[in-house]
Amino acid sequence: MIRSFHLRLASIVLPLLCALVGSAENAAAPAGKPVLDPPTLRSLGGYWIVQGDDDRDATVTAAYRKHGSTEWKPALPFFRVARDAKPGKGQLEVPAGSWLFAGSVLLLDPDSEYEIKLTLVDPDGGKAEEVLKQRTIAEPVIATGAPRKHVVPGDGGGAGTKDDPFKGLAAAQAAAKPGDVMVLRAGNYGPLFAITTSGEPGKPIVWQGAGDGDVVIGTGTKEAPSERAIVIENQHDVWLQKLTVGHAGFGVLIGDSSRVVIQRCRFFDIRTRGITFCRNGTGTTSGFFISDNVLEGASAWPRSQGIEDMNAIHGTGYGHEICYNRISGFADAIDTFGSASSYSIDIHNNDVSELTDDGIELDYTQRNNRCYLNRITNAYQGISVQPVLGGPAYIVRNALYNVCVEPFKMHNSPSGSVVLHNTIVKKERANVVMTSAPILTSYFRNNLFIGTDSDRPAIDFDCPTTDCDFDYNGYGFGKTSGAMKWNNVRYATLDEVKQKAPIEKHATFVEAATAFASGIVPPADEKVQAKIGNDLRLKEGTAAIDAGQPLANVNDGFAGKAPDLGAYEFGAELPHYGPRPEKK
Repeated sequence: MIRSFHLRLASIVLPLLCALVGSAENAAAPAGKPVLDPPTLRSLGGYWIVQGDDDRDATVTAAYRKHGSTEWKPALPFFRVARDAKPGKGQLEVPAGSWLFAGSVLLLDPDSEYEIKLTLVDPDGGKAEEVLKQRTIAEPVIATGAPRKHVVPGDGGGAGTKDDPFKGLAAAQAAAKPGDVMVLRAGNYGPLFAITTSGEPGKPIVWQGAGDGDVVIGTGTKEAPSERAIVIENQHDVWLQKLTVGHAGFGVLIGDSSRVVIQRCRFFDIRTRGITFCRNGTGTTSGFFISDNVLEGASAWPRSQGIEDMNAIHGTGYGHEICYNRISGFADAIDTFGSASSYSIDIHNNDVSELTDDGIELDYTQRNNRCYLNRITNAYQGISVQPVLGGPAYIVRNALYNVCVEPFKMHNSPSGSVVLHNTIVKKERANVVMTSAPILTSYFRNNLFIGTDSDRPAIDFDCPTTDCDFDYNGYGFGKTSGAMKWNNVRYATLDEVKQKAPIEKHATFVEAATAFASGIVPPADEKVQAKIGNDLRLKEGTAAIDAGQPLANVNDGFAGKAPDLGAYEFGAELPHYGPRPEKK
């Protein structure tokens, strides 16, 4: 069964062979060399364009090893991107009659060099192998000995020394040079700060709070919020650390910029966007690192105003890292946005709650975007993929509690979602999608969906599906009007699903009342704000243990006879969610 799953993931669903085996059209051949996407902290991804293979039985397998190791470890095979995926502006051009295979190696060590081996094999003829090298990125660290210049609030003057600091941001920026650390002492630095001076690669200009109190920039009042606090346009190599922005429409507004770092900042009473970087007209929006921030919006739980235009982090581009943030009180916590390049974005280890629309969105992304190890509490919808433009978009080991409606918002014909090892606990239907548009080429494995009583089926998909493969998932539910509705066919029980449905041949029923060691159960009322920090680790003896399927590079080293369902292997420690303790 492992081999079967891998073939499906790499080749979608094999059609009936309607051409002569071994014909030129069926034989696969590379259309050039594979290409690596920009690396992130813990992921490396790429793509390979392949000609021929009209019968869709070629595969591109992946293996990896750390520099200095002789052992190749298998990863998930590369994903065959559907030719009919919804097109996006600037999407990678694939020649007519060719296929795009794309994929990622996940959960790697930061700042480490790896080799990735890709092997193209086609039973009809055609074989190729390529080995590529790439290094994961390191977390941003200020260079030892970087010049430190001191700043206090004021209207001009000063020399930037400890005893004679620059007075005000304008004076400081006029003197800032690549590599400088501008140390801002506590105080209110006034309205809008437009950053117009860039650093250089490896020599950023850092705007850093001194740690002696709040460094307040661009902050209005509750009654009269500022429109924008900090603006960065057409700049690069700019870092913001330990700053405070509040009572504002936009906290940090960024356009056509690269290598921007935002760390350990606090945003409160944000009315529209906390951090936004949705303009990418020059194709340079890249290399952001947004971590360990606290963002608090003006929205309140439960949802009472429909969809609010209020997002914490909203951006596009490539090579971004969005991690370890604490977010609450917005419509959406973290959103992607379409542009000529919207790929290789990692969203992980964030702790987000009280979200009146979507917890996290991967909307309008292209390939090799990864959402993993996040905790979402009190969200109207869970994780959105409306749409993914071919993928793969990896959604792995996220924990969701008190999602009002859809765990995964699969509207607008998404294509290319790879959804593995997530835990969802909610009221009513365990898994539901409410749309008439079809879902394409999506793959679910080893997820755990826990619901309650419902007057609808526990697994309830209103939409048609094409080339979708759901299996080895676990479901808990109470009294419902059946187990599943899929492609307009209803199945009364989970056993009937396993026997007659085209999906979920190895599904597992999991008792909700005894699923979790913490004793937590689904919410009785989704409008009541659940506490954050819920522990969704499995209880010994639950049917979710040993019920999953082995997935290379995703659940290696599982403890029992087989991987466990959901976000956590039994006995594992919880990941760290939200800002990390600062190193002294």
